[in-house]
Amino acid sequence: MTAVRRCEVLVVGGGPGGLTAAIYLRRFRRDVIVADKGNSRLSLIPVSHNYPGFPGGVRGGELLGRLHEQLTCYGGAVDDLEITDLRKDGDIFIATHADGEIHTPVVLLATGVADAGLPVEDWRDAVAAGAVRLCPVCDGFDILDKKVAVVSQPHNRTGHALFMRTFSCDVTLFEREPQAPLSPAEEAQLRAANVRYIPSPLKGVTLTEGMAPVLHTEDGEDYQFDVFYPMLGEKARSTLAMNIGAACGDCEKLIVDDHQRTSVPGLFAVGDVVVGLNQISVAIGQAAIAATAIHNALPWQFRQCG
Repeated sequence: MTAVRRCEVLVVGGGPGGLTAAIYLRRFRRDVIVADKGNSRLSLIPVSHNYPGFPGGVRGGELLGRLHEQLTCYGGAVDDLEITDLRKDGDIFIATHADGEIHTPVVLLATGVADAGLPVEDWRDAVAAGAVRLCPVCDGFDILDKKVAVVSQPHNRTGHALFMRTFSCDVTLFEREPQAPLSPAEEAQLRAANVRYIPSPLKGVTLTEGMAPVLHTEDGEDYQFDVFYPMLGEKARSTLAMNIGAACGDCEKLIVDDHQRTSVPGLFAVGDVVVGLNQISVAIGQAAIAATAIHNALPWQFRQCG
């Protein structure tokens, strides 16, 4: 027989959005299961300096640990589960995992995004050392006047380079897709901003012993920098929602309303998996909105007096 668990709300994803939603829901006295397979991008962040309340910065792993601890204060916990399938039977969602099923009227997805393939050896170590950075909105201020390399997709390569130019006088844009050369307008933008452009396609990135990124191009040249931003795009981890008909936008990100509701009744989503700005503070704000909407939509659980 298939083992079945039931709850009022299933939260899929144990990053800042999922954990914050679970904390709110437990404080609302709701029965919550949090399923997480331990791949939160928050754990990759060496130090975040733009998360409110930590003037000296906070390590991603530390913030994740604090959220876990706060959840336990209200009787919550995170289950080491990977939800592999999600379907609906009437008004009930059936979530499948290796050991059975979870039946619930409400699902909140906080599954995040996956970064496009990085041409970097030992990229996790490089991210941990700050040699490779994934979010200029998060940490552009932290690399002021460093020697910066950027590679990005053709649709916004100059935009990313110009954004980084606001933080450093030494920015170099590398080509990734030679079949889509720069337009004259793009070339003019880069020249006006004093951004160097390397037309020979980037073929890989290695690290020095001191964890400095070295970019290698197809013409045999090597270029060393302080920081490398591979802005190669991302893909939302939204397959569970898409399989039951949830509407998506660019990068398969879920479209939600002002209460974080997807187009599938009972299915909510927060954080990087939804259309919007990828930021910890945004995910946490969305989690508060979603959890409150979920609580108000569920049947009341009146406090027993006696």
